[in-house]
Amino acid sequence: MAQPAFQQIAIYRSGIVPIIFRRVPCVRKGGVRFTINGHSYFNLVLITNVGGAGDVEAVSIKGSNTGWQPMSRNWGQNWQSNSYLNGQSLSFQVSTSDGRTITSYNVAPANWQFGQTFEGQQF
Repeated sequence: MAQPAFQQIAIYRSGIVPIIFRRVPCVRKGGVRFTINGHSYFNLVLITNVGGAGDVEAVSIKGSNTGWQPMSRNWGQNWQSNSYLNGQSLSFQVSTSDGRTITSYNVAPANWQFGQTFEGQQF
């Protein structure tokens, strides 16, 4: 926002504008969406349509032949795993900043392809 417009709603003091805010839970239609990109040994999963707090803090992935594996944040809401998960159905656990965790089992079927988007549970 431009400074003149912002000064209409805030008090300007020496270049510092004090701001008070609070988080408001988001209500989303449909489930959390998982878009799978990457290649065989590099799974990049974009997580969107997250309700509740809205900001994802941790993600784990599970193939039908593996246990739960933590994913690392690549950038933004893209999370990566360096495991070979081709040919396995995929499940996801997503945790947000308000301490809530959802588990979406078998979101992607065993025949998933890179570039596809799947929908899981919602907060």
